[in-house]
Amino acid sequence: MNAPEKLDLVSIRASSLAELFDCPARWAAKHIDGKRLPRSAAAQLGTAVHASTAVFDASRLAGGRPVTADDAAGALVDAIHSPEEDVEWEDTKPQEAERIGLALHARYCAEIAPKQKYLGVEVACERLEIPDLGIALTGTTDRVRETADGQIGIADLKTGGRAVGADGTVTTAGHGPQMGVYELLAEQVIGRPITAPAQIVGLNTGKTAAAQRVGTGEIEGARAALVGTDDQPGMLEHASRIIHSGLFFGNSKSVLCSPKFCPAHPTCRFKG
Repeated sequence: MNAPEKLDLVSIRASSLAELFDCPARWAAKHIDGKRLPRSAAAQLGTAVHASTAVFDASRLAGGRPVTADDAAGALVDAIHSPEEDVEWEDTKPQEAERIGLALHARYCAEIAPKQKYLGVEVACERLEIPDLGIALTGTTDRVRETADGQIGIADLKTGGRAVGADGTVTTAGHGPQMGVYELLAEQVIGRPITAPAQIVGLNTGKTAAAQRVGTGEIEGARAALVGTDDQPGMLEHASRIIHSGLFFGNSKSVLCSPKFCPAHPTCRFKG
């Protein structure tokens, strides 16, 4: 019997896993061919909120010197106006993004952070190599938290216009695979099992004060879909098959099938 073919390891960022399944052609254009587009205003706003809240939370880890919410907000302003980023602001100007971001930052620091017990902030994780599948998982976990009953879990900040509904419900649909990868990676770093549900911290980027909502939601069993069974392959196996087959088909019905979101769109033979 011939030995199974050894597959070259291909890195998959946790945050890109959903995109691979949404449109493999777009994923390949970005993560294999290295094609890029200017960042959107929404993405830059999300990066800025991540930066400022991370400064605030990191200062409160064991042994740290806490900073005020106002002091930490400086990181948000710096990120919004970073000259190093190529941002397509379009209808949202930097000043408006700053106003929305500062409001969400303040609400996070006042309403979310005091209820959390973080063990790690922006936890950079080592590559998790899976030689049998020829993939290596990578990523940075926003937060590692400890629950009131002593369980360890992860928390991930999500910004967007639909992050938190008018009734306060946080959107968790579609985030499970990414959270599952973060759980696998975080376990390597902290050396303790992740048993608490993955937590999504939603920050709604509405333009009015009433629409700038924050909240939390949970995802049970985030890793379940990643790993297969004897009868059915899991998502990681499917990802491996797509990548190593080289069959990066397109999805013309993807909501991101647009020149605004896909660097391969001008020459893509799959677009509608």
